[in-house]
Parts: sequence; structure tokens; C-alpha cells
Amino acid sequence: MSPAQPVGPPLDGGLPPEVAAPGPGRADGAARPFSVYLHVPYCRVRCGYCDFNTYTNLDMGRGASVGDYVSTLAAELRAARAAMDDAGLPARQAATVFVGGGTPTMLPPADLAEMIGLVREVFGLAEGAEVTTEANPDSVDEAGLAALAEGGFTRVSLGMQSAVPHVLKVLDRAHEPSRVPLVVDWARRAGLSTSLDLIYGAPGESLEDWERSIEAAVEIGPDHLSAYGLVIEEGTRMWAQVRRGELPMPSDDDEAAKYELADRLLASAGYEWYEISNWALPGHECRHNRAYWQDWDWWGAGPGAHSHLGDVRLWNAKHPLAWAAQALGGRLPVAGHEVIDADSRLLERVMLGIRLREGIALAELGEPGEGGGDEPGPGSAPRRLVPVVGRLVADGLLDGAAALHGRAILTLRGRLMADTVTRALTARG
Repeated sequence: MSPAQPVGPPLDGGLPPEVAAPGPGRADGAARPFSVYLHVPYCRVRCGYCDFNTYTNLDMGRGASVGDYVSTLAAELRAARAAMDDAGLPARQAATVFVGGGTPTMLPPADLAEMIGLVREVFGLAEGAEVTTEANPDSVDEAGLAALAEGGFTRVSLGMQSAVPHVLKVLDRAHEPSRVPLVVDWARRAGLSTSLDLIYGAPGESLEDWERSIEAAVEIGPDHLSAYGLVIEEGTRMWAQVRRGELPMPSDDDEAAKYELADRLLASAGYEWYEISNWALPGHECRHNRAYWQDWDWWGAGPGAHSHLGDVRLWNAKHPLAWAAQALGGRLPVAGHEVIDADSRLLERVMLGIRLREGIALAELGEPGEGGGDEPGPGSAPRRLVPVVGRLVADGLLDGAAALHGRAILTLRGRLMADTVTRALTARG
């Protein structure tokens, strides 16, 4: 694959010209839905496995502290809208908004509601927009959740991670397992849709521990569940503990067994998988997550946040003080950008689309002039992919019936080897 082309930050403080030019195989800007991500970088405690852009210092200085964070975010959002208008991008209301972190609920509910008001003021909120905030079970109470619902939120995603105390301790999570069902009940009373995040593969977590966590989550009965295999990133505190031999590195086989267990237990409880790491009760899929996997446009505001417009990715200054200085100075706080070329676009389309329950249309993976049959079936795959798809079906990675109808859809085994499938479908020669 050819890499996307790194270009660097826009020299004039605006957006690079490529954002206004539709890339290979893309519809025009007006047809692409639009989302907004708002990053809140504050945490009470930084977990040992976390490599997100988060800080426990709540008073970093002008524009980067808890007390004045929202005003700095407002400056960025207004600058972003002005830059999009200058670039000739169509005005689009936000179909989804996601407030992530960090722990967004380190801010008062009134501040979070003000952030949603800013999105409404600057971009507009589409009718029926999905508006989510992340939260820790110990960072919200009943009154706060009611205030969030009144302030425009429709959904809360809670970091449960595990129901087993010794696993929570390894993950540096401070809440008691008994608090999670209480918080979910409060959220329901406020009219919020609920999601629980779980992590499997923590050092010292047995298969029985993981089964206990899944069963506890199912008993709580959220609308949506996410389950992520632990990845120990270089530079984190947990990575250092593994290097020193204090903790074992998670095993691929162990994580595969835990994924299969989660899928079985969640399916039996009525949850449907719609993306490799996500399950939902019917009608409760996270639309904002789908925005990323289905190649929508979005603006990411806050320190270190990433944006995606047309065939351009942009990323903000990472440190809150650097981000605030630019935003309060009337400039977009963009630290760099890259233009996505045709090969990278194909790789992304497969890598993201294959994760979804509906998979991808094989006919979309051909090069200009390369076709298959005119009707759905084996011939609808580009000619070079027919033997590749056949091998993937034979290996149990793609659903055979779906392939006969022109779609690449992962089997359960395929979900565990999605990277292998992506490489096979995008290989040249």
C-alpha cells in the first residue's frame, strides 16, 4: 500500500485545499453526513494501560484548565466552522456528537450541556441527533445524569471494564462493581440510552473472571455493550510493569477464547454484534461509532483530537496549553494533516468496512476497468479477488453464502483475524 501523503500544517491557518476536492470514488461533500467529537482531557487518575491524551492536572493555565476549558473549545469550533465555510464545504448539521476523553464528567454537567449548545449554535444539530458522553461510574450521580439529559444528551457510555475487583485493581479502576447497576438505573430514569465498556485480557484475569463480568453486564441490561481486548501500548505504566516482569503480557489465544465467550453469551442474551467489538439490543447501535467505520466527515475539537474532511485527515496540537494558545489566538489549533491517496483509501474502506456486520461489497474493491459479473454472485468480485475470496471462504474467515451474493462478511473466526482478511483483499499482484 502507498502511504497517505503527509503534508504538514496549513500555512495560512485555514484548511488545506484538498478538503474541498472529492477524492477517488467519493460522493460530493453535501452527500456525506457530518459528526462532531469533543475531547475532554481530564482524569482523576491515569490508568496504567491508558495511552490516550489525558491529564490529571486540572489547572494547567489559561484556556487549558477545567474552569475555562469550554470557552477555549468554543473558540476552536467557531474557527473550524469559519474555515469550512472559507473552503467552500457545504453546511451540514451534526448527526451525532460524542464527548470523550479522558473523563468528560470531570466537568460539571452544566459545562457539558454548554458544549452541546455550542455544537448546536456553530453547526446545528440534526433532528434526532445522537449525543453521547463517556463517564466513569464514580464520576456521575443521579442529579448529574438528569442534568445531562436535560442539557441535550441522549446517551451515556460507562467505563465498567470488569465486575471483578482484582481485575479492576490491575486496571487502576477506582469504582466498586456494585455501583455500575445503580448508575445505569439512574441513567434510564433520566431517559438516557446506556452503554457499558468492558476490557478483557487484563493480566491475571481468568476465563472465569471474564465470564463473571459478561454475566454481570448482561444482568444490568444496558442497551449497548463494547468489549475490547487489552492492548498494552509502549510507554504506558503497564508496559513498564510487563517489561520488568511484574505483570504477564496478555496472550492472543486467551483473548480469542474470551472474545468467543463474550459473543456467545451476549448473543444468547439478545445482543447482536454489529461491529467486531460492539454488540447492541436491536435499534441501539451507536451511530457515532458507525460514522467512523462508514467514512463520514467529522470535526474533532480539543487537544490532540483528529478530524476527517473529504480525503484529508487533520490532528490538533496535543498538549492542552499549545492547543489553547492557538485556539484563543483565533487560529485553528491544527498541528498537521495528510491527504489520503487512492491506495490508502482502498485499504481504509476494507479495514473499516469489514469490521461491520454487513461487511463490504466485493464489486467496490476493483480498480478502474476491472470488473466481475453484472449480477450479484461470485462474478461480482473483481477478477483478481475471485481466488482470494475462495481461499478466505475455505479457511472459514468469510461467510460463503454472503460471498456468493457479492459481499465479504466475516465469520466469527474471521472477526478474530480481520487484519489477515484486510491484507488479503487489498494485496496487489
